[in-house]
Amino acid sequence: MTAAAFALVVTAAVIHAVWNLVAKRAGGGLVFVWLFAAAGSLLYAPLAAAVAAWQRPHIGAAQLAFIAGTAALHLAYFLLLQRGYRLGDLSLVYPLARGTGPILATAAAVAFLGEHPGPVALAGTGLIGGGIMLLATSGAAWRRPGAGRAALYALLTGVFIAAYTLWDKRAVTAAAIPPVLLDWGGNVGRVALLAPAAFARRATVPGVWRRHRREILLVAALSPLSYILVLSAMTFTAVSYVAPAREISILIGALMGVHLLNEGDRGRRVAAAGAMAAGLIALAVG
Repeated sequence: MTAAAFALVVTAAVIHAVWNLVAKRAGGGLVFVWLFAAAGSLLYAPLAAAVAAWQRPHIGAAQLAFIAGTAALHLAYFLLLQRGYRLGDLSLVYPLARGTGPILATAAAVAFLGEHPGPVALAGTGLIGGGIMLLATSGAAWRRPGAGRAALYALLTGVFIAAYTLWDKRAVTAAAIPPVLLDWGGNVGRVALLAPAAFARRATVPGVWRRHRREILLVAALSPLSYILVLSAMTFTAVSYVAPAREISILIGALMGVHLLNEGDRGRRVAAAGAMAAGLIALAVG
């Protein structure tokens, strides 16, 4: 992995962990997802317009199909993740969801995209996966009410992470969609797809906005930024390197769960930190 890709992915990981902490504290829900998608669409519209004017990309039927697909896949991801957060601890849901995704994405990239990561990089992926499993098998988190259902939603979230990672890799490479436009178009698509459900719950929208306005705006600003950085890395780096490396955000999220949400089990997290840090170094040099 190049230094530029490494810097993009690690920066994205930190931002990703922060917005997930914010979303967990807010409690989530469909209306919350719709509001931050709408706010993100407005916030990033000037940047998307500037990129379109500067790069003048070709946006034809194939590109629109990729944008529609990313909107649907990311919508399923956000809704499943928010449901998991409402049922279980951040330190359970986040590692399971984020850990399942890159393992599946890496396997699929090797099988279907013809990628061939070297042995050092594969060892790094294994170390990160081991660290994830240490975090996800925390006894304290599993003893919480609703932990089993939360884990199921987390695993389903991971499946959609793998799906949108592979889909979006093709979108920014084969279809040549600029990362900013892909993410912004996906956000607009999510707003449209969720609009009927949000309208049906329109009586609750003002209350969610009043209670969680700060969280909505933070997620609206940070979630697209973190993924735009990942998409930028994927324009010149293989999925089998980017997908595992970005999961260093799991460690950050788990530590936030311990120190900010009082979710416990510090010793396990120290061991997981060591494994994941070693894995990240292996990916960087492999």
